[in-house]
Amino acid sequence: MNFIIAADTDIGIVKSTNQDSYYSSVFSTKQGKMAFAVLCDGMGGLAKGEVASSTVVSAFANWAKTRLPELSESEIADSVLRTEWNNIVVDYNEKIKLYGKQHGINLGTTITAILITEKRYYILNVGDTRCYEISNGIKVLTKDQTVVAREVELGLLTEEQAKVDSRRSVLLQCIGASDSVYPDMFFGDTVNNAVYMLCSDGFRHEITEQEIYSYLNPDVMLDADGMTANIRALIETDKQRQERDNITVVAVRTF
Repeated sequence: MNFIIAADTDIGIVKSTNQDSYYSSVFSTKQGKMAFAVLCDGMGGLAKGEVASSTVVSAFANWAKTRLPELSESEIADSVLRTEWNNIVVDYNEKIKLYGKQHGINLGTTITAILITEKRYYILNVGDTRCYEISNGIKVLTKDQTVVAREVELGLLTEEQAKVDSRRSVLLQCIGASDSVYPDMFFGDTVNNAVYMLCSDGFRHEITEQEIYSYLNPDVMLDADGMTANIRALIETDKQRQERDNITVVAVRTF
């Protein structure tokens, strides 16, 4: 199996800084090629969100560059990734809290990270950045850690009500601004001829899943330049519809 990666980010139409950060790469290992991507959305209402997001992205990028080659000497166990990624999140939650305390500011970040091997995908998620699997249809692989998502789960809100609720961006937890952080982990079988897409929440508020599928399905995501152009087209649509947040997308195509 091979991978093509494309990504784009935009400051948006309102904010003075882009608090989103990302990293992506394809690695050649003894277990075959693997794709790794991580996206963090620094908290928009908190100071120095870009510091929090870039710091956590750097930590996961460093893990991919240093630990992934070692772990790929043999088949990777779900439990190993769960432990190592959880340890990074817990460690940086404390580091960012300490940084904030020392500088008298509040800051934090969401995260979605994915490792895709020829057999399995492994996803970590904190907050409301997302991962989608786009093949014959479109499927959200992560679960938003937000107030409205919890209320939908409890039957207190419908999906349609949640989309326009004023609390839709209120997080239950994030790295750097929570006493303790408990990441969600998701595992599954890798689909060939599919697109795995990470996005910050600013990407998905003003466009529909049907529009995402139309632009990002594997039949139209055939090479890096074309993938980037399709991502950019959706970002521009977001901005035309007055999305106020930073917007970032990372897409990994399997073939």
